Amino acid sequence: MSNYDEALKDLDSYISARVPIIGVRSMEQTRALRLIKQVASSPRRAGLPFWIYTRATGLRDLRTNSPAQEDRSLTGAMDFAAQQFASRGQATVIFVDPEDLSDDNTASRHVAELARLADANSGSLIILTDTPLWGGLERLGMSVTLDLPDANEMYEVIVDFLRDHHGVVPIAWTEEDARRAAEFLVGVPEGTAINVMATLVARGTVEKSDVQHLAEFKDKHFGALAGLERVRLKQSDTEVGGLTSLRAWLRRKQKIMVSDLRGTELRPPRGVLLVGVPGCGKSLSAKAISAEWQLPLYRLDLGAILGQYVGQSEARLREALDTADRLAPCILWIDEIEKGLAGQNDSTGVNRRLVGQFLFWLQESRHRVFVVATSNDVRSLPPELLRKGRFDELFFVDLPEAPDRQEIIGMYYRRYVKQDLPGELLDKLVGLSEGFAGSDLEAALHEVGEQIYLNGPESLRSEFVIDTFANTFPLSRTNPEQIEEIRAWGRERAVPAGKAPTPATSDTSPSRRRVVVFGD
Repeated sequence: MSNYDEALKDLDSYISARVPIIGVRSMEQTRALRLIKQVASSPRRAGLPFWIYTRATGLRDLRTNSPAQEDRSLTGAMDFAAQQFASRGQATVIFVDPEDLSDDNTASRHVAELARLADANSGSLIILTDTPLWGGLERLGMSVTLDLPDANEMYEVIVDFLRDHHGVVPIAWTEEDARRAAEFLVGVPEGTAINVMATLVARGTVEKSDVQHLAEFKDKHFGALAGLERVRLKQSDTEVGGLTSLRAWLRRKQKIMVSDLRGTELRPPRGVLLVGVPGCGKSLSAKAISAEWQLPLYRLDLGAILGQYVGQSEARLREALDTADRLAPCILWIDEIEKGLAGQNDSTGVNRRLVGQFLFWLQESRHRVFVVATSNDVRSLPPELLRKGRFDELFFVDLPEAPDRQEIIGMYYRRYVKQDLPGELLDKLVGLSEGFAGSDLEAALHEVGEQIYLNGPESLRSEFVIDTFANTFPLSRTNPEQIEEIRAWGRERAVPAGKAPTPATSDTSPSRRRVVVFGD
């Protein structure tokens, strides 16, 4: 059942039960009014009076829209409601954003008195607002929350709009395109979605490529939020070398991410936690996933989330995660997650609460937000973040083995030298680069690219390339103890993201490494 249908059912029950005060909470005033009018238009309520007050139109009959009195002030409307509740039974008066009723003030107490009058004569007072009602009012009645349209409701909005414009402009969208567009527009109000669609139609045609552009409209709608930023991709961000097992696993998850899961018990993928050696492609993987899946990438900056006041950090994280849900489908990148959620020495308890809040969202959210979290110092992460079932999988990104280094070297050579690498030279570079991270390989070949830029392609010699690699000192050599400690942890506790090295034939001891089996 959609949120609209559920809210309709609840509101219908409350009015039938003559609940004295009914709070209808929604940020979509037009859609909420449509809900109230639909309930009031039931044939069994044809003889019951319904009035509605707004600041712009004053007090009017809900069904006929005819004025109920000349006085258009809020005070006059409240006096009218008091008279109706006192003199007749089963009257219903709707107030649209009358005053600030979120705390104990004069307006809230005035409305409470109206509710008591309504209760004495089976009347109902409906308050339509986008903020919570004061607890004293809540206790006098019931409340209904009309959330933003879900994917199915948004699909119907899109289909109805396009149906009205068939034959007016060329429309290239299929049913699948409309459903994907609905996924992109989940999280925005119905009116905003219609404005977006109207903008597409106003261009004179609705192309398939317009579906992908809907993410840009959501960016403009939500604007900037502290701690959450849109990451614009460059062409180089789409290429990742090595990480064979991770890339195969992601291809499986992409199929689930874009599938219609209605009628199943399956949920969209939660995400992946990438841990391992610095410079081996963890952050680049988040960008590559965004590019390959054709989903917008947002970076959650946990450092910007932290505030100096009690409860501020938790509120900011909640707002950021709620916004991520509204921006779905998307990729949510949390770089170096340990810096925001570690907090072993935190005496305030803020980090512990942030971890709990994040894990609750990760567990309960059903929006298509795929989290890519990276960590260089996994030992500082709270154990509950590493428990199986939090993320869909925990991958260890190790120093690339020879086959992966071969792929990475060839990729960066083509990028910076603009040609393929001769096979004999490639074999030498693979041998020289034992212990190199992906960033080390890129740095060496970037230096080769600088040589060509300064002295021309004819200046490039194989000896220079070999010397450049020989003179590159990776972190595995400058700080071997730290790197070996990280690698020892990953070998035992996570799935290898790259090609696992083939064990020696003489070693008959059972392997403790986890192995991923892909069987589509």
